[in-house]
Amino acid sequence: MANVLGIGVHAVDMEGSVACVRSLLEQNAKGYICLAGAHGIMEARRDAELRSILAKAYLVAPDGMPTVWMGRLQGFSQMQRVFGPDLMLEILRREEFSGCRHFFCGGEPGVAEKLRDAMLRRYPWVSIVGTYTPPFRPMTVEEEYEFVAKVQFLRPDIVWVGLSTPKQDRFMSRYLPMLDTKLMIGVGAAFLYHTGAIRDSPRWVKRAGLQWLHRLAQEPTRLWRRYLVNVPLFLSHAVLQATGLQRYNMGPAPDAPPVLRGTNQHGDRSL
Repeated sequence: MANVLGIGVHAVDMEGSVACVRSLLEQNAKGYICLAGAHGIMEARRDAELRSILAKAYLVAPDGMPTVWMGRLQGFSQMQRVFGPDLMLEILRREEFSGCRHFFCGGEPGVAEKLRDAMLRRYPWVSIVGTYTPPFRPMTVEEEYEFVAKVQFLRPDIVWVGLSTPKQDRFMSRYLPMLDTKLMIGVGAAFLYHTGAIRDSPRWVKRAGLQWLHRLAQEPTRLWRRYLVNVPLFLSHAVLQATGLQRYNMGPAPDAPPVLRGTNQHGDRSL
């Protein structure tokens, strides 16, 4: 478990994250997966409720190179970025998950349906049993009942939530206990990436940790505060933690999923 400014982040890569998904589904258990980047870490530092939500997650994966770098500085050499849109494609495309039933929840009106159509063109064998677009505001009692009843009827194995951080984390924490589903995964902008609303970054931009800048250039009005305030704050705190000038005590941290237990700090299986 990496300590990123006092927030616990599991030291995983894409394969480890996929293994965690497989493990939970095989156990017939319930849980939600959060993806933590610089923005999410800073939001959690300001909000005790959000810190608690992350602490209760089945998996908190590193979504962002600065988060990964912090983990590697602590000895987690195998830690790699787990980008939400990529995680979605990994799960949908793999034969081992061919029996899963999927549900898309998020986006503006019509986006979840566009995502369903795009994924079915790409992976015709995938079972996408339903979609839902929650309102931007908190749902009314009637809307909650409609949403819960729809999921109860369709019984998906995985509900993919694309509402951005931290809204999607709060959404999963609130609704997972009410829903007849095993797993909720917050994948942020995956709905926009996979429907062509925004462009993905070149690989070298991702490796350099500059995807936030590429994203900001596409949506400056909506994202300027997130990236021009939170990213510099994150980096300044990261320097303080890395140099030992300030301690960031990690509060209640998410337990390691069963598939990760028994790993050492380098991500290798203990003997």
